[in-house]
Amino acid sequence: MSKFKAVVFDWAGTTIDFGSFAPMGVFVAAFERFGIETSIEDARGPMGAPKWHHIDAMMKLPAVVDQWTAKYGRAPQKTDVDEVYAVFVPMNEEVVADYATLVPGTKDVVDWLRDRGMKIGSTTGYTRSIMERVLPLAAEQGYAPDNLVCADDLPEGRPGPLMMYKCFVDLVVYPPSAVIKVDDTEPGIAEGVAAGCVTVGVTLSGNAVGKTPEDLAAMSEAETAPLRAKATELLAAAGADHVIDTIADLPALIERLEAQAEK
Repeated sequence: MSKFKAVVFDWAGTTIDFGSFAPMGVFVAAFERFGIETSIEDARGPMGAPKWHHIDAMMKLPAVVDQWTAKYGRAPQKTDVDEVYAVFVPMNEEVVADYATLVPGTKDVVDWLRDRGMKIGSTTGYTRSIMERVLPLAAEQGYAPDNLVCADDLPEGRPGPLMMYKCFVDLVVYPPSAVIKVDDTEPGIAEGVAAGCVTVGVTLSGNAVGKTPEDLAAMSEAETAPLRAKATELLAAAGADHVIDTIADLPALIERLEAQAEK
């Protein structure tokens, strides 16, 4: 038995969609529908937040404000966020299945955790309608967490703790210090911090690096190191207690933490 009772995983960039690609082009395309030019880099900035808040953050970018004001005669408002969001969600629903491949090691790690008596929770910045497309595809690959809390399930999402609190109730686990939150984004780490969990950031599979496994395999360690360092800095600043490359490295970290606790 482990000293930890549960691990709560993020989805895109952590357990599926290595590099977190599914939403990026859709954010750019959604803004294009309104005549506004954005970039993949712009879209990656607020990643991990609930998607309405993600669009709201992009709306506040100076270049977007300038374009919106020039086109519509006023700065963007909350109702404009609503309109872009209404376009974004169905577009993301259509493409998310193309990016639902498990991050290598996910099934083996989840099996390892369950063998140690730990429960598997999950939270996401995706809406429930988007995740309905993902869940069966993940299950076909052998990954079916014990619960799922989506960005639109509760009145408030990340970076607050409410989705984690829902996980505690669903999984019947406490205290928070017995729960590990694993995420590749700053808002996702922040939600774990806010809930009082042990937080683990993942770097190379996540949004901050934004590379496929094939991209990384073709790179030297000298090329990979600064990407890892950048992601580590962002996640640590958000409050990550520990940082690993991908989910595959989690068992070794847990064994280290358990060994330290026994001393």
